[in-house]
Amino acid sequence: MNTSTRRFIVLLALLFPIAAHAAPPAAAKREIQGLMDALSASSCEFQRNGTWHGRDEARKHLQRKYDYLLKRDLADTAEQFIERAASKSSISGRAYQVRCPGQPAQPAATWFKAKLDALRGSAAPAR
Repeated sequence: MNTSTRRFIVLLALLFPIAAHAAPPAAAKREIQGLMDALSASSCEFQRNGTWHGRDEARKHLQRKYDYLLKRDLADTAEQFIERAASKSSISGRAYQVRCPGQPAQPAATWFKAKLDALRGSAAPAR
Protein backbone atom coordinates (compact mmCIF):
# COMPACT_ATOMS: atom_id res chain seq x y z
CA MET A 1 0.00 0.00 0.00
CA ASN A 2 1.46 3.35 -0.99
CA THR A 3 1.68 6.44 1.24
CA SER A 4 -1.19 8.26 -0.49
CA THR A 5 -3.53 5.31 0.04
CA ARG A 6 -2.55 5.06 3.73
CA ARG A 7 -3.15 8.77 4.25
CA PHE A 8 -6.54 8.48 2.57
CA ILE A 9 -7.54 5.57 4.82
CA VAL A 10 -6.40 7.42 7.95
CA LEU A 11 -8.32 10.50 6.84
CA LEU A 12 -11.47 8.44 6.31
CA ALA A 13 -11.06 6.79 9.71
CA LEU A 14 -10.75 10.18 11.36
CA LEU A 15 -13.69 11.74 9.54
CA PHE A 16 -16.14 8.83 9.60
CA PRO A 17 -17.09 9.06 13.30
CA ILE A 18 -17.72 12.78 12.96
CA ALA A 19 -19.86 12.39 9.86
CA ALA A 20 -21.76 9.42 11.29
CA HIS A 21 -22.88 11.25 14.44
CA ALA A 22 -23.17 14.92 13.64
CA ALA A 23 -25.26 16.68 16.26
CA PRO A 24 -28.07 19.04 15.35
CA PRO A 25 -27.34 22.74 15.80
CA ALA A 26 -27.75 24.07 19.35
CA ALA A 27 -30.73 26.22 18.31
CA ALA A 28 -32.56 23.15 16.97
CA LYS A 29 -31.85 21.22 20.17
CA ARG A 30 -33.28 24.11 22.24
CA GLU A 31 -36.39 24.28 20.08
CA ILE A 32 -37.00 20.53 20.24
CA GLN A 33 -36.48 20.60 24.01
CA GLY A 34 -38.93 23.52 24.14
CA LEU A 35 -41.51 21.50 22.22
CA MET A 36 -41.09 18.57 24.61
CA ASP A 37 -41.35 20.95 27.57
CA ALA A 38 -44.52 22.51 26.13
CA LEU A 39 -46.09 19.06 25.92
CA SER A 40 -45.06 18.24 29.49
CA ALA A 41 -46.38 21.56 30.79
CA SER A 42 -49.72 21.21 29.01
CA SER A 43 -52.88 19.52 30.23
CA CYS A 44 -53.23 17.87 26.85
CA GLU A 45 -53.54 14.22 25.94
CA PHE A 46 -51.73 12.61 23.04
CA GLN A 47 -53.30 10.00 20.78
CA ARG A 48 -51.29 7.44 18.93
CA ASN A 49 -52.74 4.48 17.08
CA GLY A 50 -56.21 5.17 18.46
CA THR A 51 -55.26 5.27 22.16
CA TRP A 52 -55.04 8.41 24.29
CA HIS A 53 -51.97 8.85 26.49
CA GLY A 54 -51.03 11.36 29.16
CA ARG A 55 -48.40 13.99 28.53
CA ASP A 56 -45.64 12.17 30.45
CA GLU A 57 -46.09 8.93 28.52
CA ALA A 58 -46.32 10.91 25.28
CA ARG A 59 -43.09 12.74 26.03
CA LYS A 60 -41.26 9.49 26.77
CA HIS A 61 -42.50 8.04 23.48
CA LEU A 62 -41.45 11.10 21.49
CA GLN A 63 -38.07 11.17 23.26
CA ARG A 64 -37.43 7.57 22.19
CA LYS A 65 -38.32 8.47 18.61
CA TYR A 66 -36.12 11.57 18.75
CA ASP A 67 -33.19 9.55 20.14
CA TYR A 68 -33.61 7.10 17.26
CA LEU A 69 -33.56 9.96 14.74
CA LEU A 70 -30.51 11.52 16.37
CA LYS A 71 -28.53 8.29 15.99
CA ARG A 72 -29.25 8.42 12.27
CA ASP A 73 -28.74 12.18 11.81
CA LEU A 74 -32.39 12.61 10.79
CA ALA A 75 -33.48 15.44 13.09
CA ASP A 76 -31.37 18.52 12.40
CA THR A 77 -34.26 20.96 12.80
CA ALA A 78 -37.40 21.30 14.89
CA GLU A 79 -39.41 20.93 11.69
CA GLN A 80 -37.76 17.58 11.00
CA PHE A 81 -38.52 16.48 14.56
CA ILE A 82 -42.19 17.40 14.08
CA GLU A 83 -42.39 15.71 10.70
CA ARG A 84 -40.44 12.57 11.52
CA ALA A 85 -41.25 11.95 15.19
CA ALA A 86 -44.20 13.98 16.44
CA SER A 87 -46.71 13.79 13.58
CA LYS A 88 -47.50 10.15 12.97
CA SER A 89 -46.76 6.58 13.89
CA SER A 90 -43.69 5.18 12.20
CA ILE A 91 -45.28 1.75 12.30
CA SER A 92 -48.92 2.29 11.31
CA GLY A 93 -48.58 5.64 9.53
CA ARG A 94 -51.60 6.97 11.46
CA ALA A 95 -51.47 10.64 12.36
CA TYR A 96 -51.05 11.53 16.02
CA GLN A 97 -53.65 13.77 17.65
CA VAL A 98 -53.48 16.22 20.57
CA ARG A 99 -56.54 16.95 22.70
CA CYS A 100 -56.42 19.80 25.19
CA PRO A 101 -59.14 20.62 27.75
CA GLY A 102 -62.02 22.58 26.23
CA GLN A 103 -60.70 22.18 22.67
CA PRO A 104 -61.34 19.64 19.94
CA ALA A 105 -58.61 17.18 19.08
CA GLN A 106 -56.22 18.36 16.38
CA PRO A 107 -53.37 16.81 14.42
CA ALA A 108 -50.24 16.69 16.55
CA ALA A 109 -48.28 18.27 13.71
CA THR A 110 -50.56 21.33 13.88
CA TRP A 111 -50.22 21.56 17.67
CA PHE A 112 -46.42 21.26 17.60
CA LYS A 113 -46.06 23.76 14.74
CA ALA A 114 -48.10 26.29 16.71
CA LYS A 115 -45.89 25.70 19.76
CA LEU A 116 -42.78 26.12 17.60
CA ASP A 117 -44.12 29.40 16.21
CA ALA A 118 -44.78 30.57 19.77
CA LEU A 119 -41.28 29.57 20.88
CA ARG A 120 -39.75 31.42 17.99
CA GLY A 121 -41.94 34.43 18.57
CA SER A 122 -40.98 34.62 22.24
CA ALA A 123 -37.31 34.38 21.29
CA ALA A 124 -37.57 37.36 18.93
CA PRO A 125 -35.69 40.46 20.09
CA ALA A 126 -37.82 43.25 21.57
CA ARG A 127 -38.30 46.32 19.38
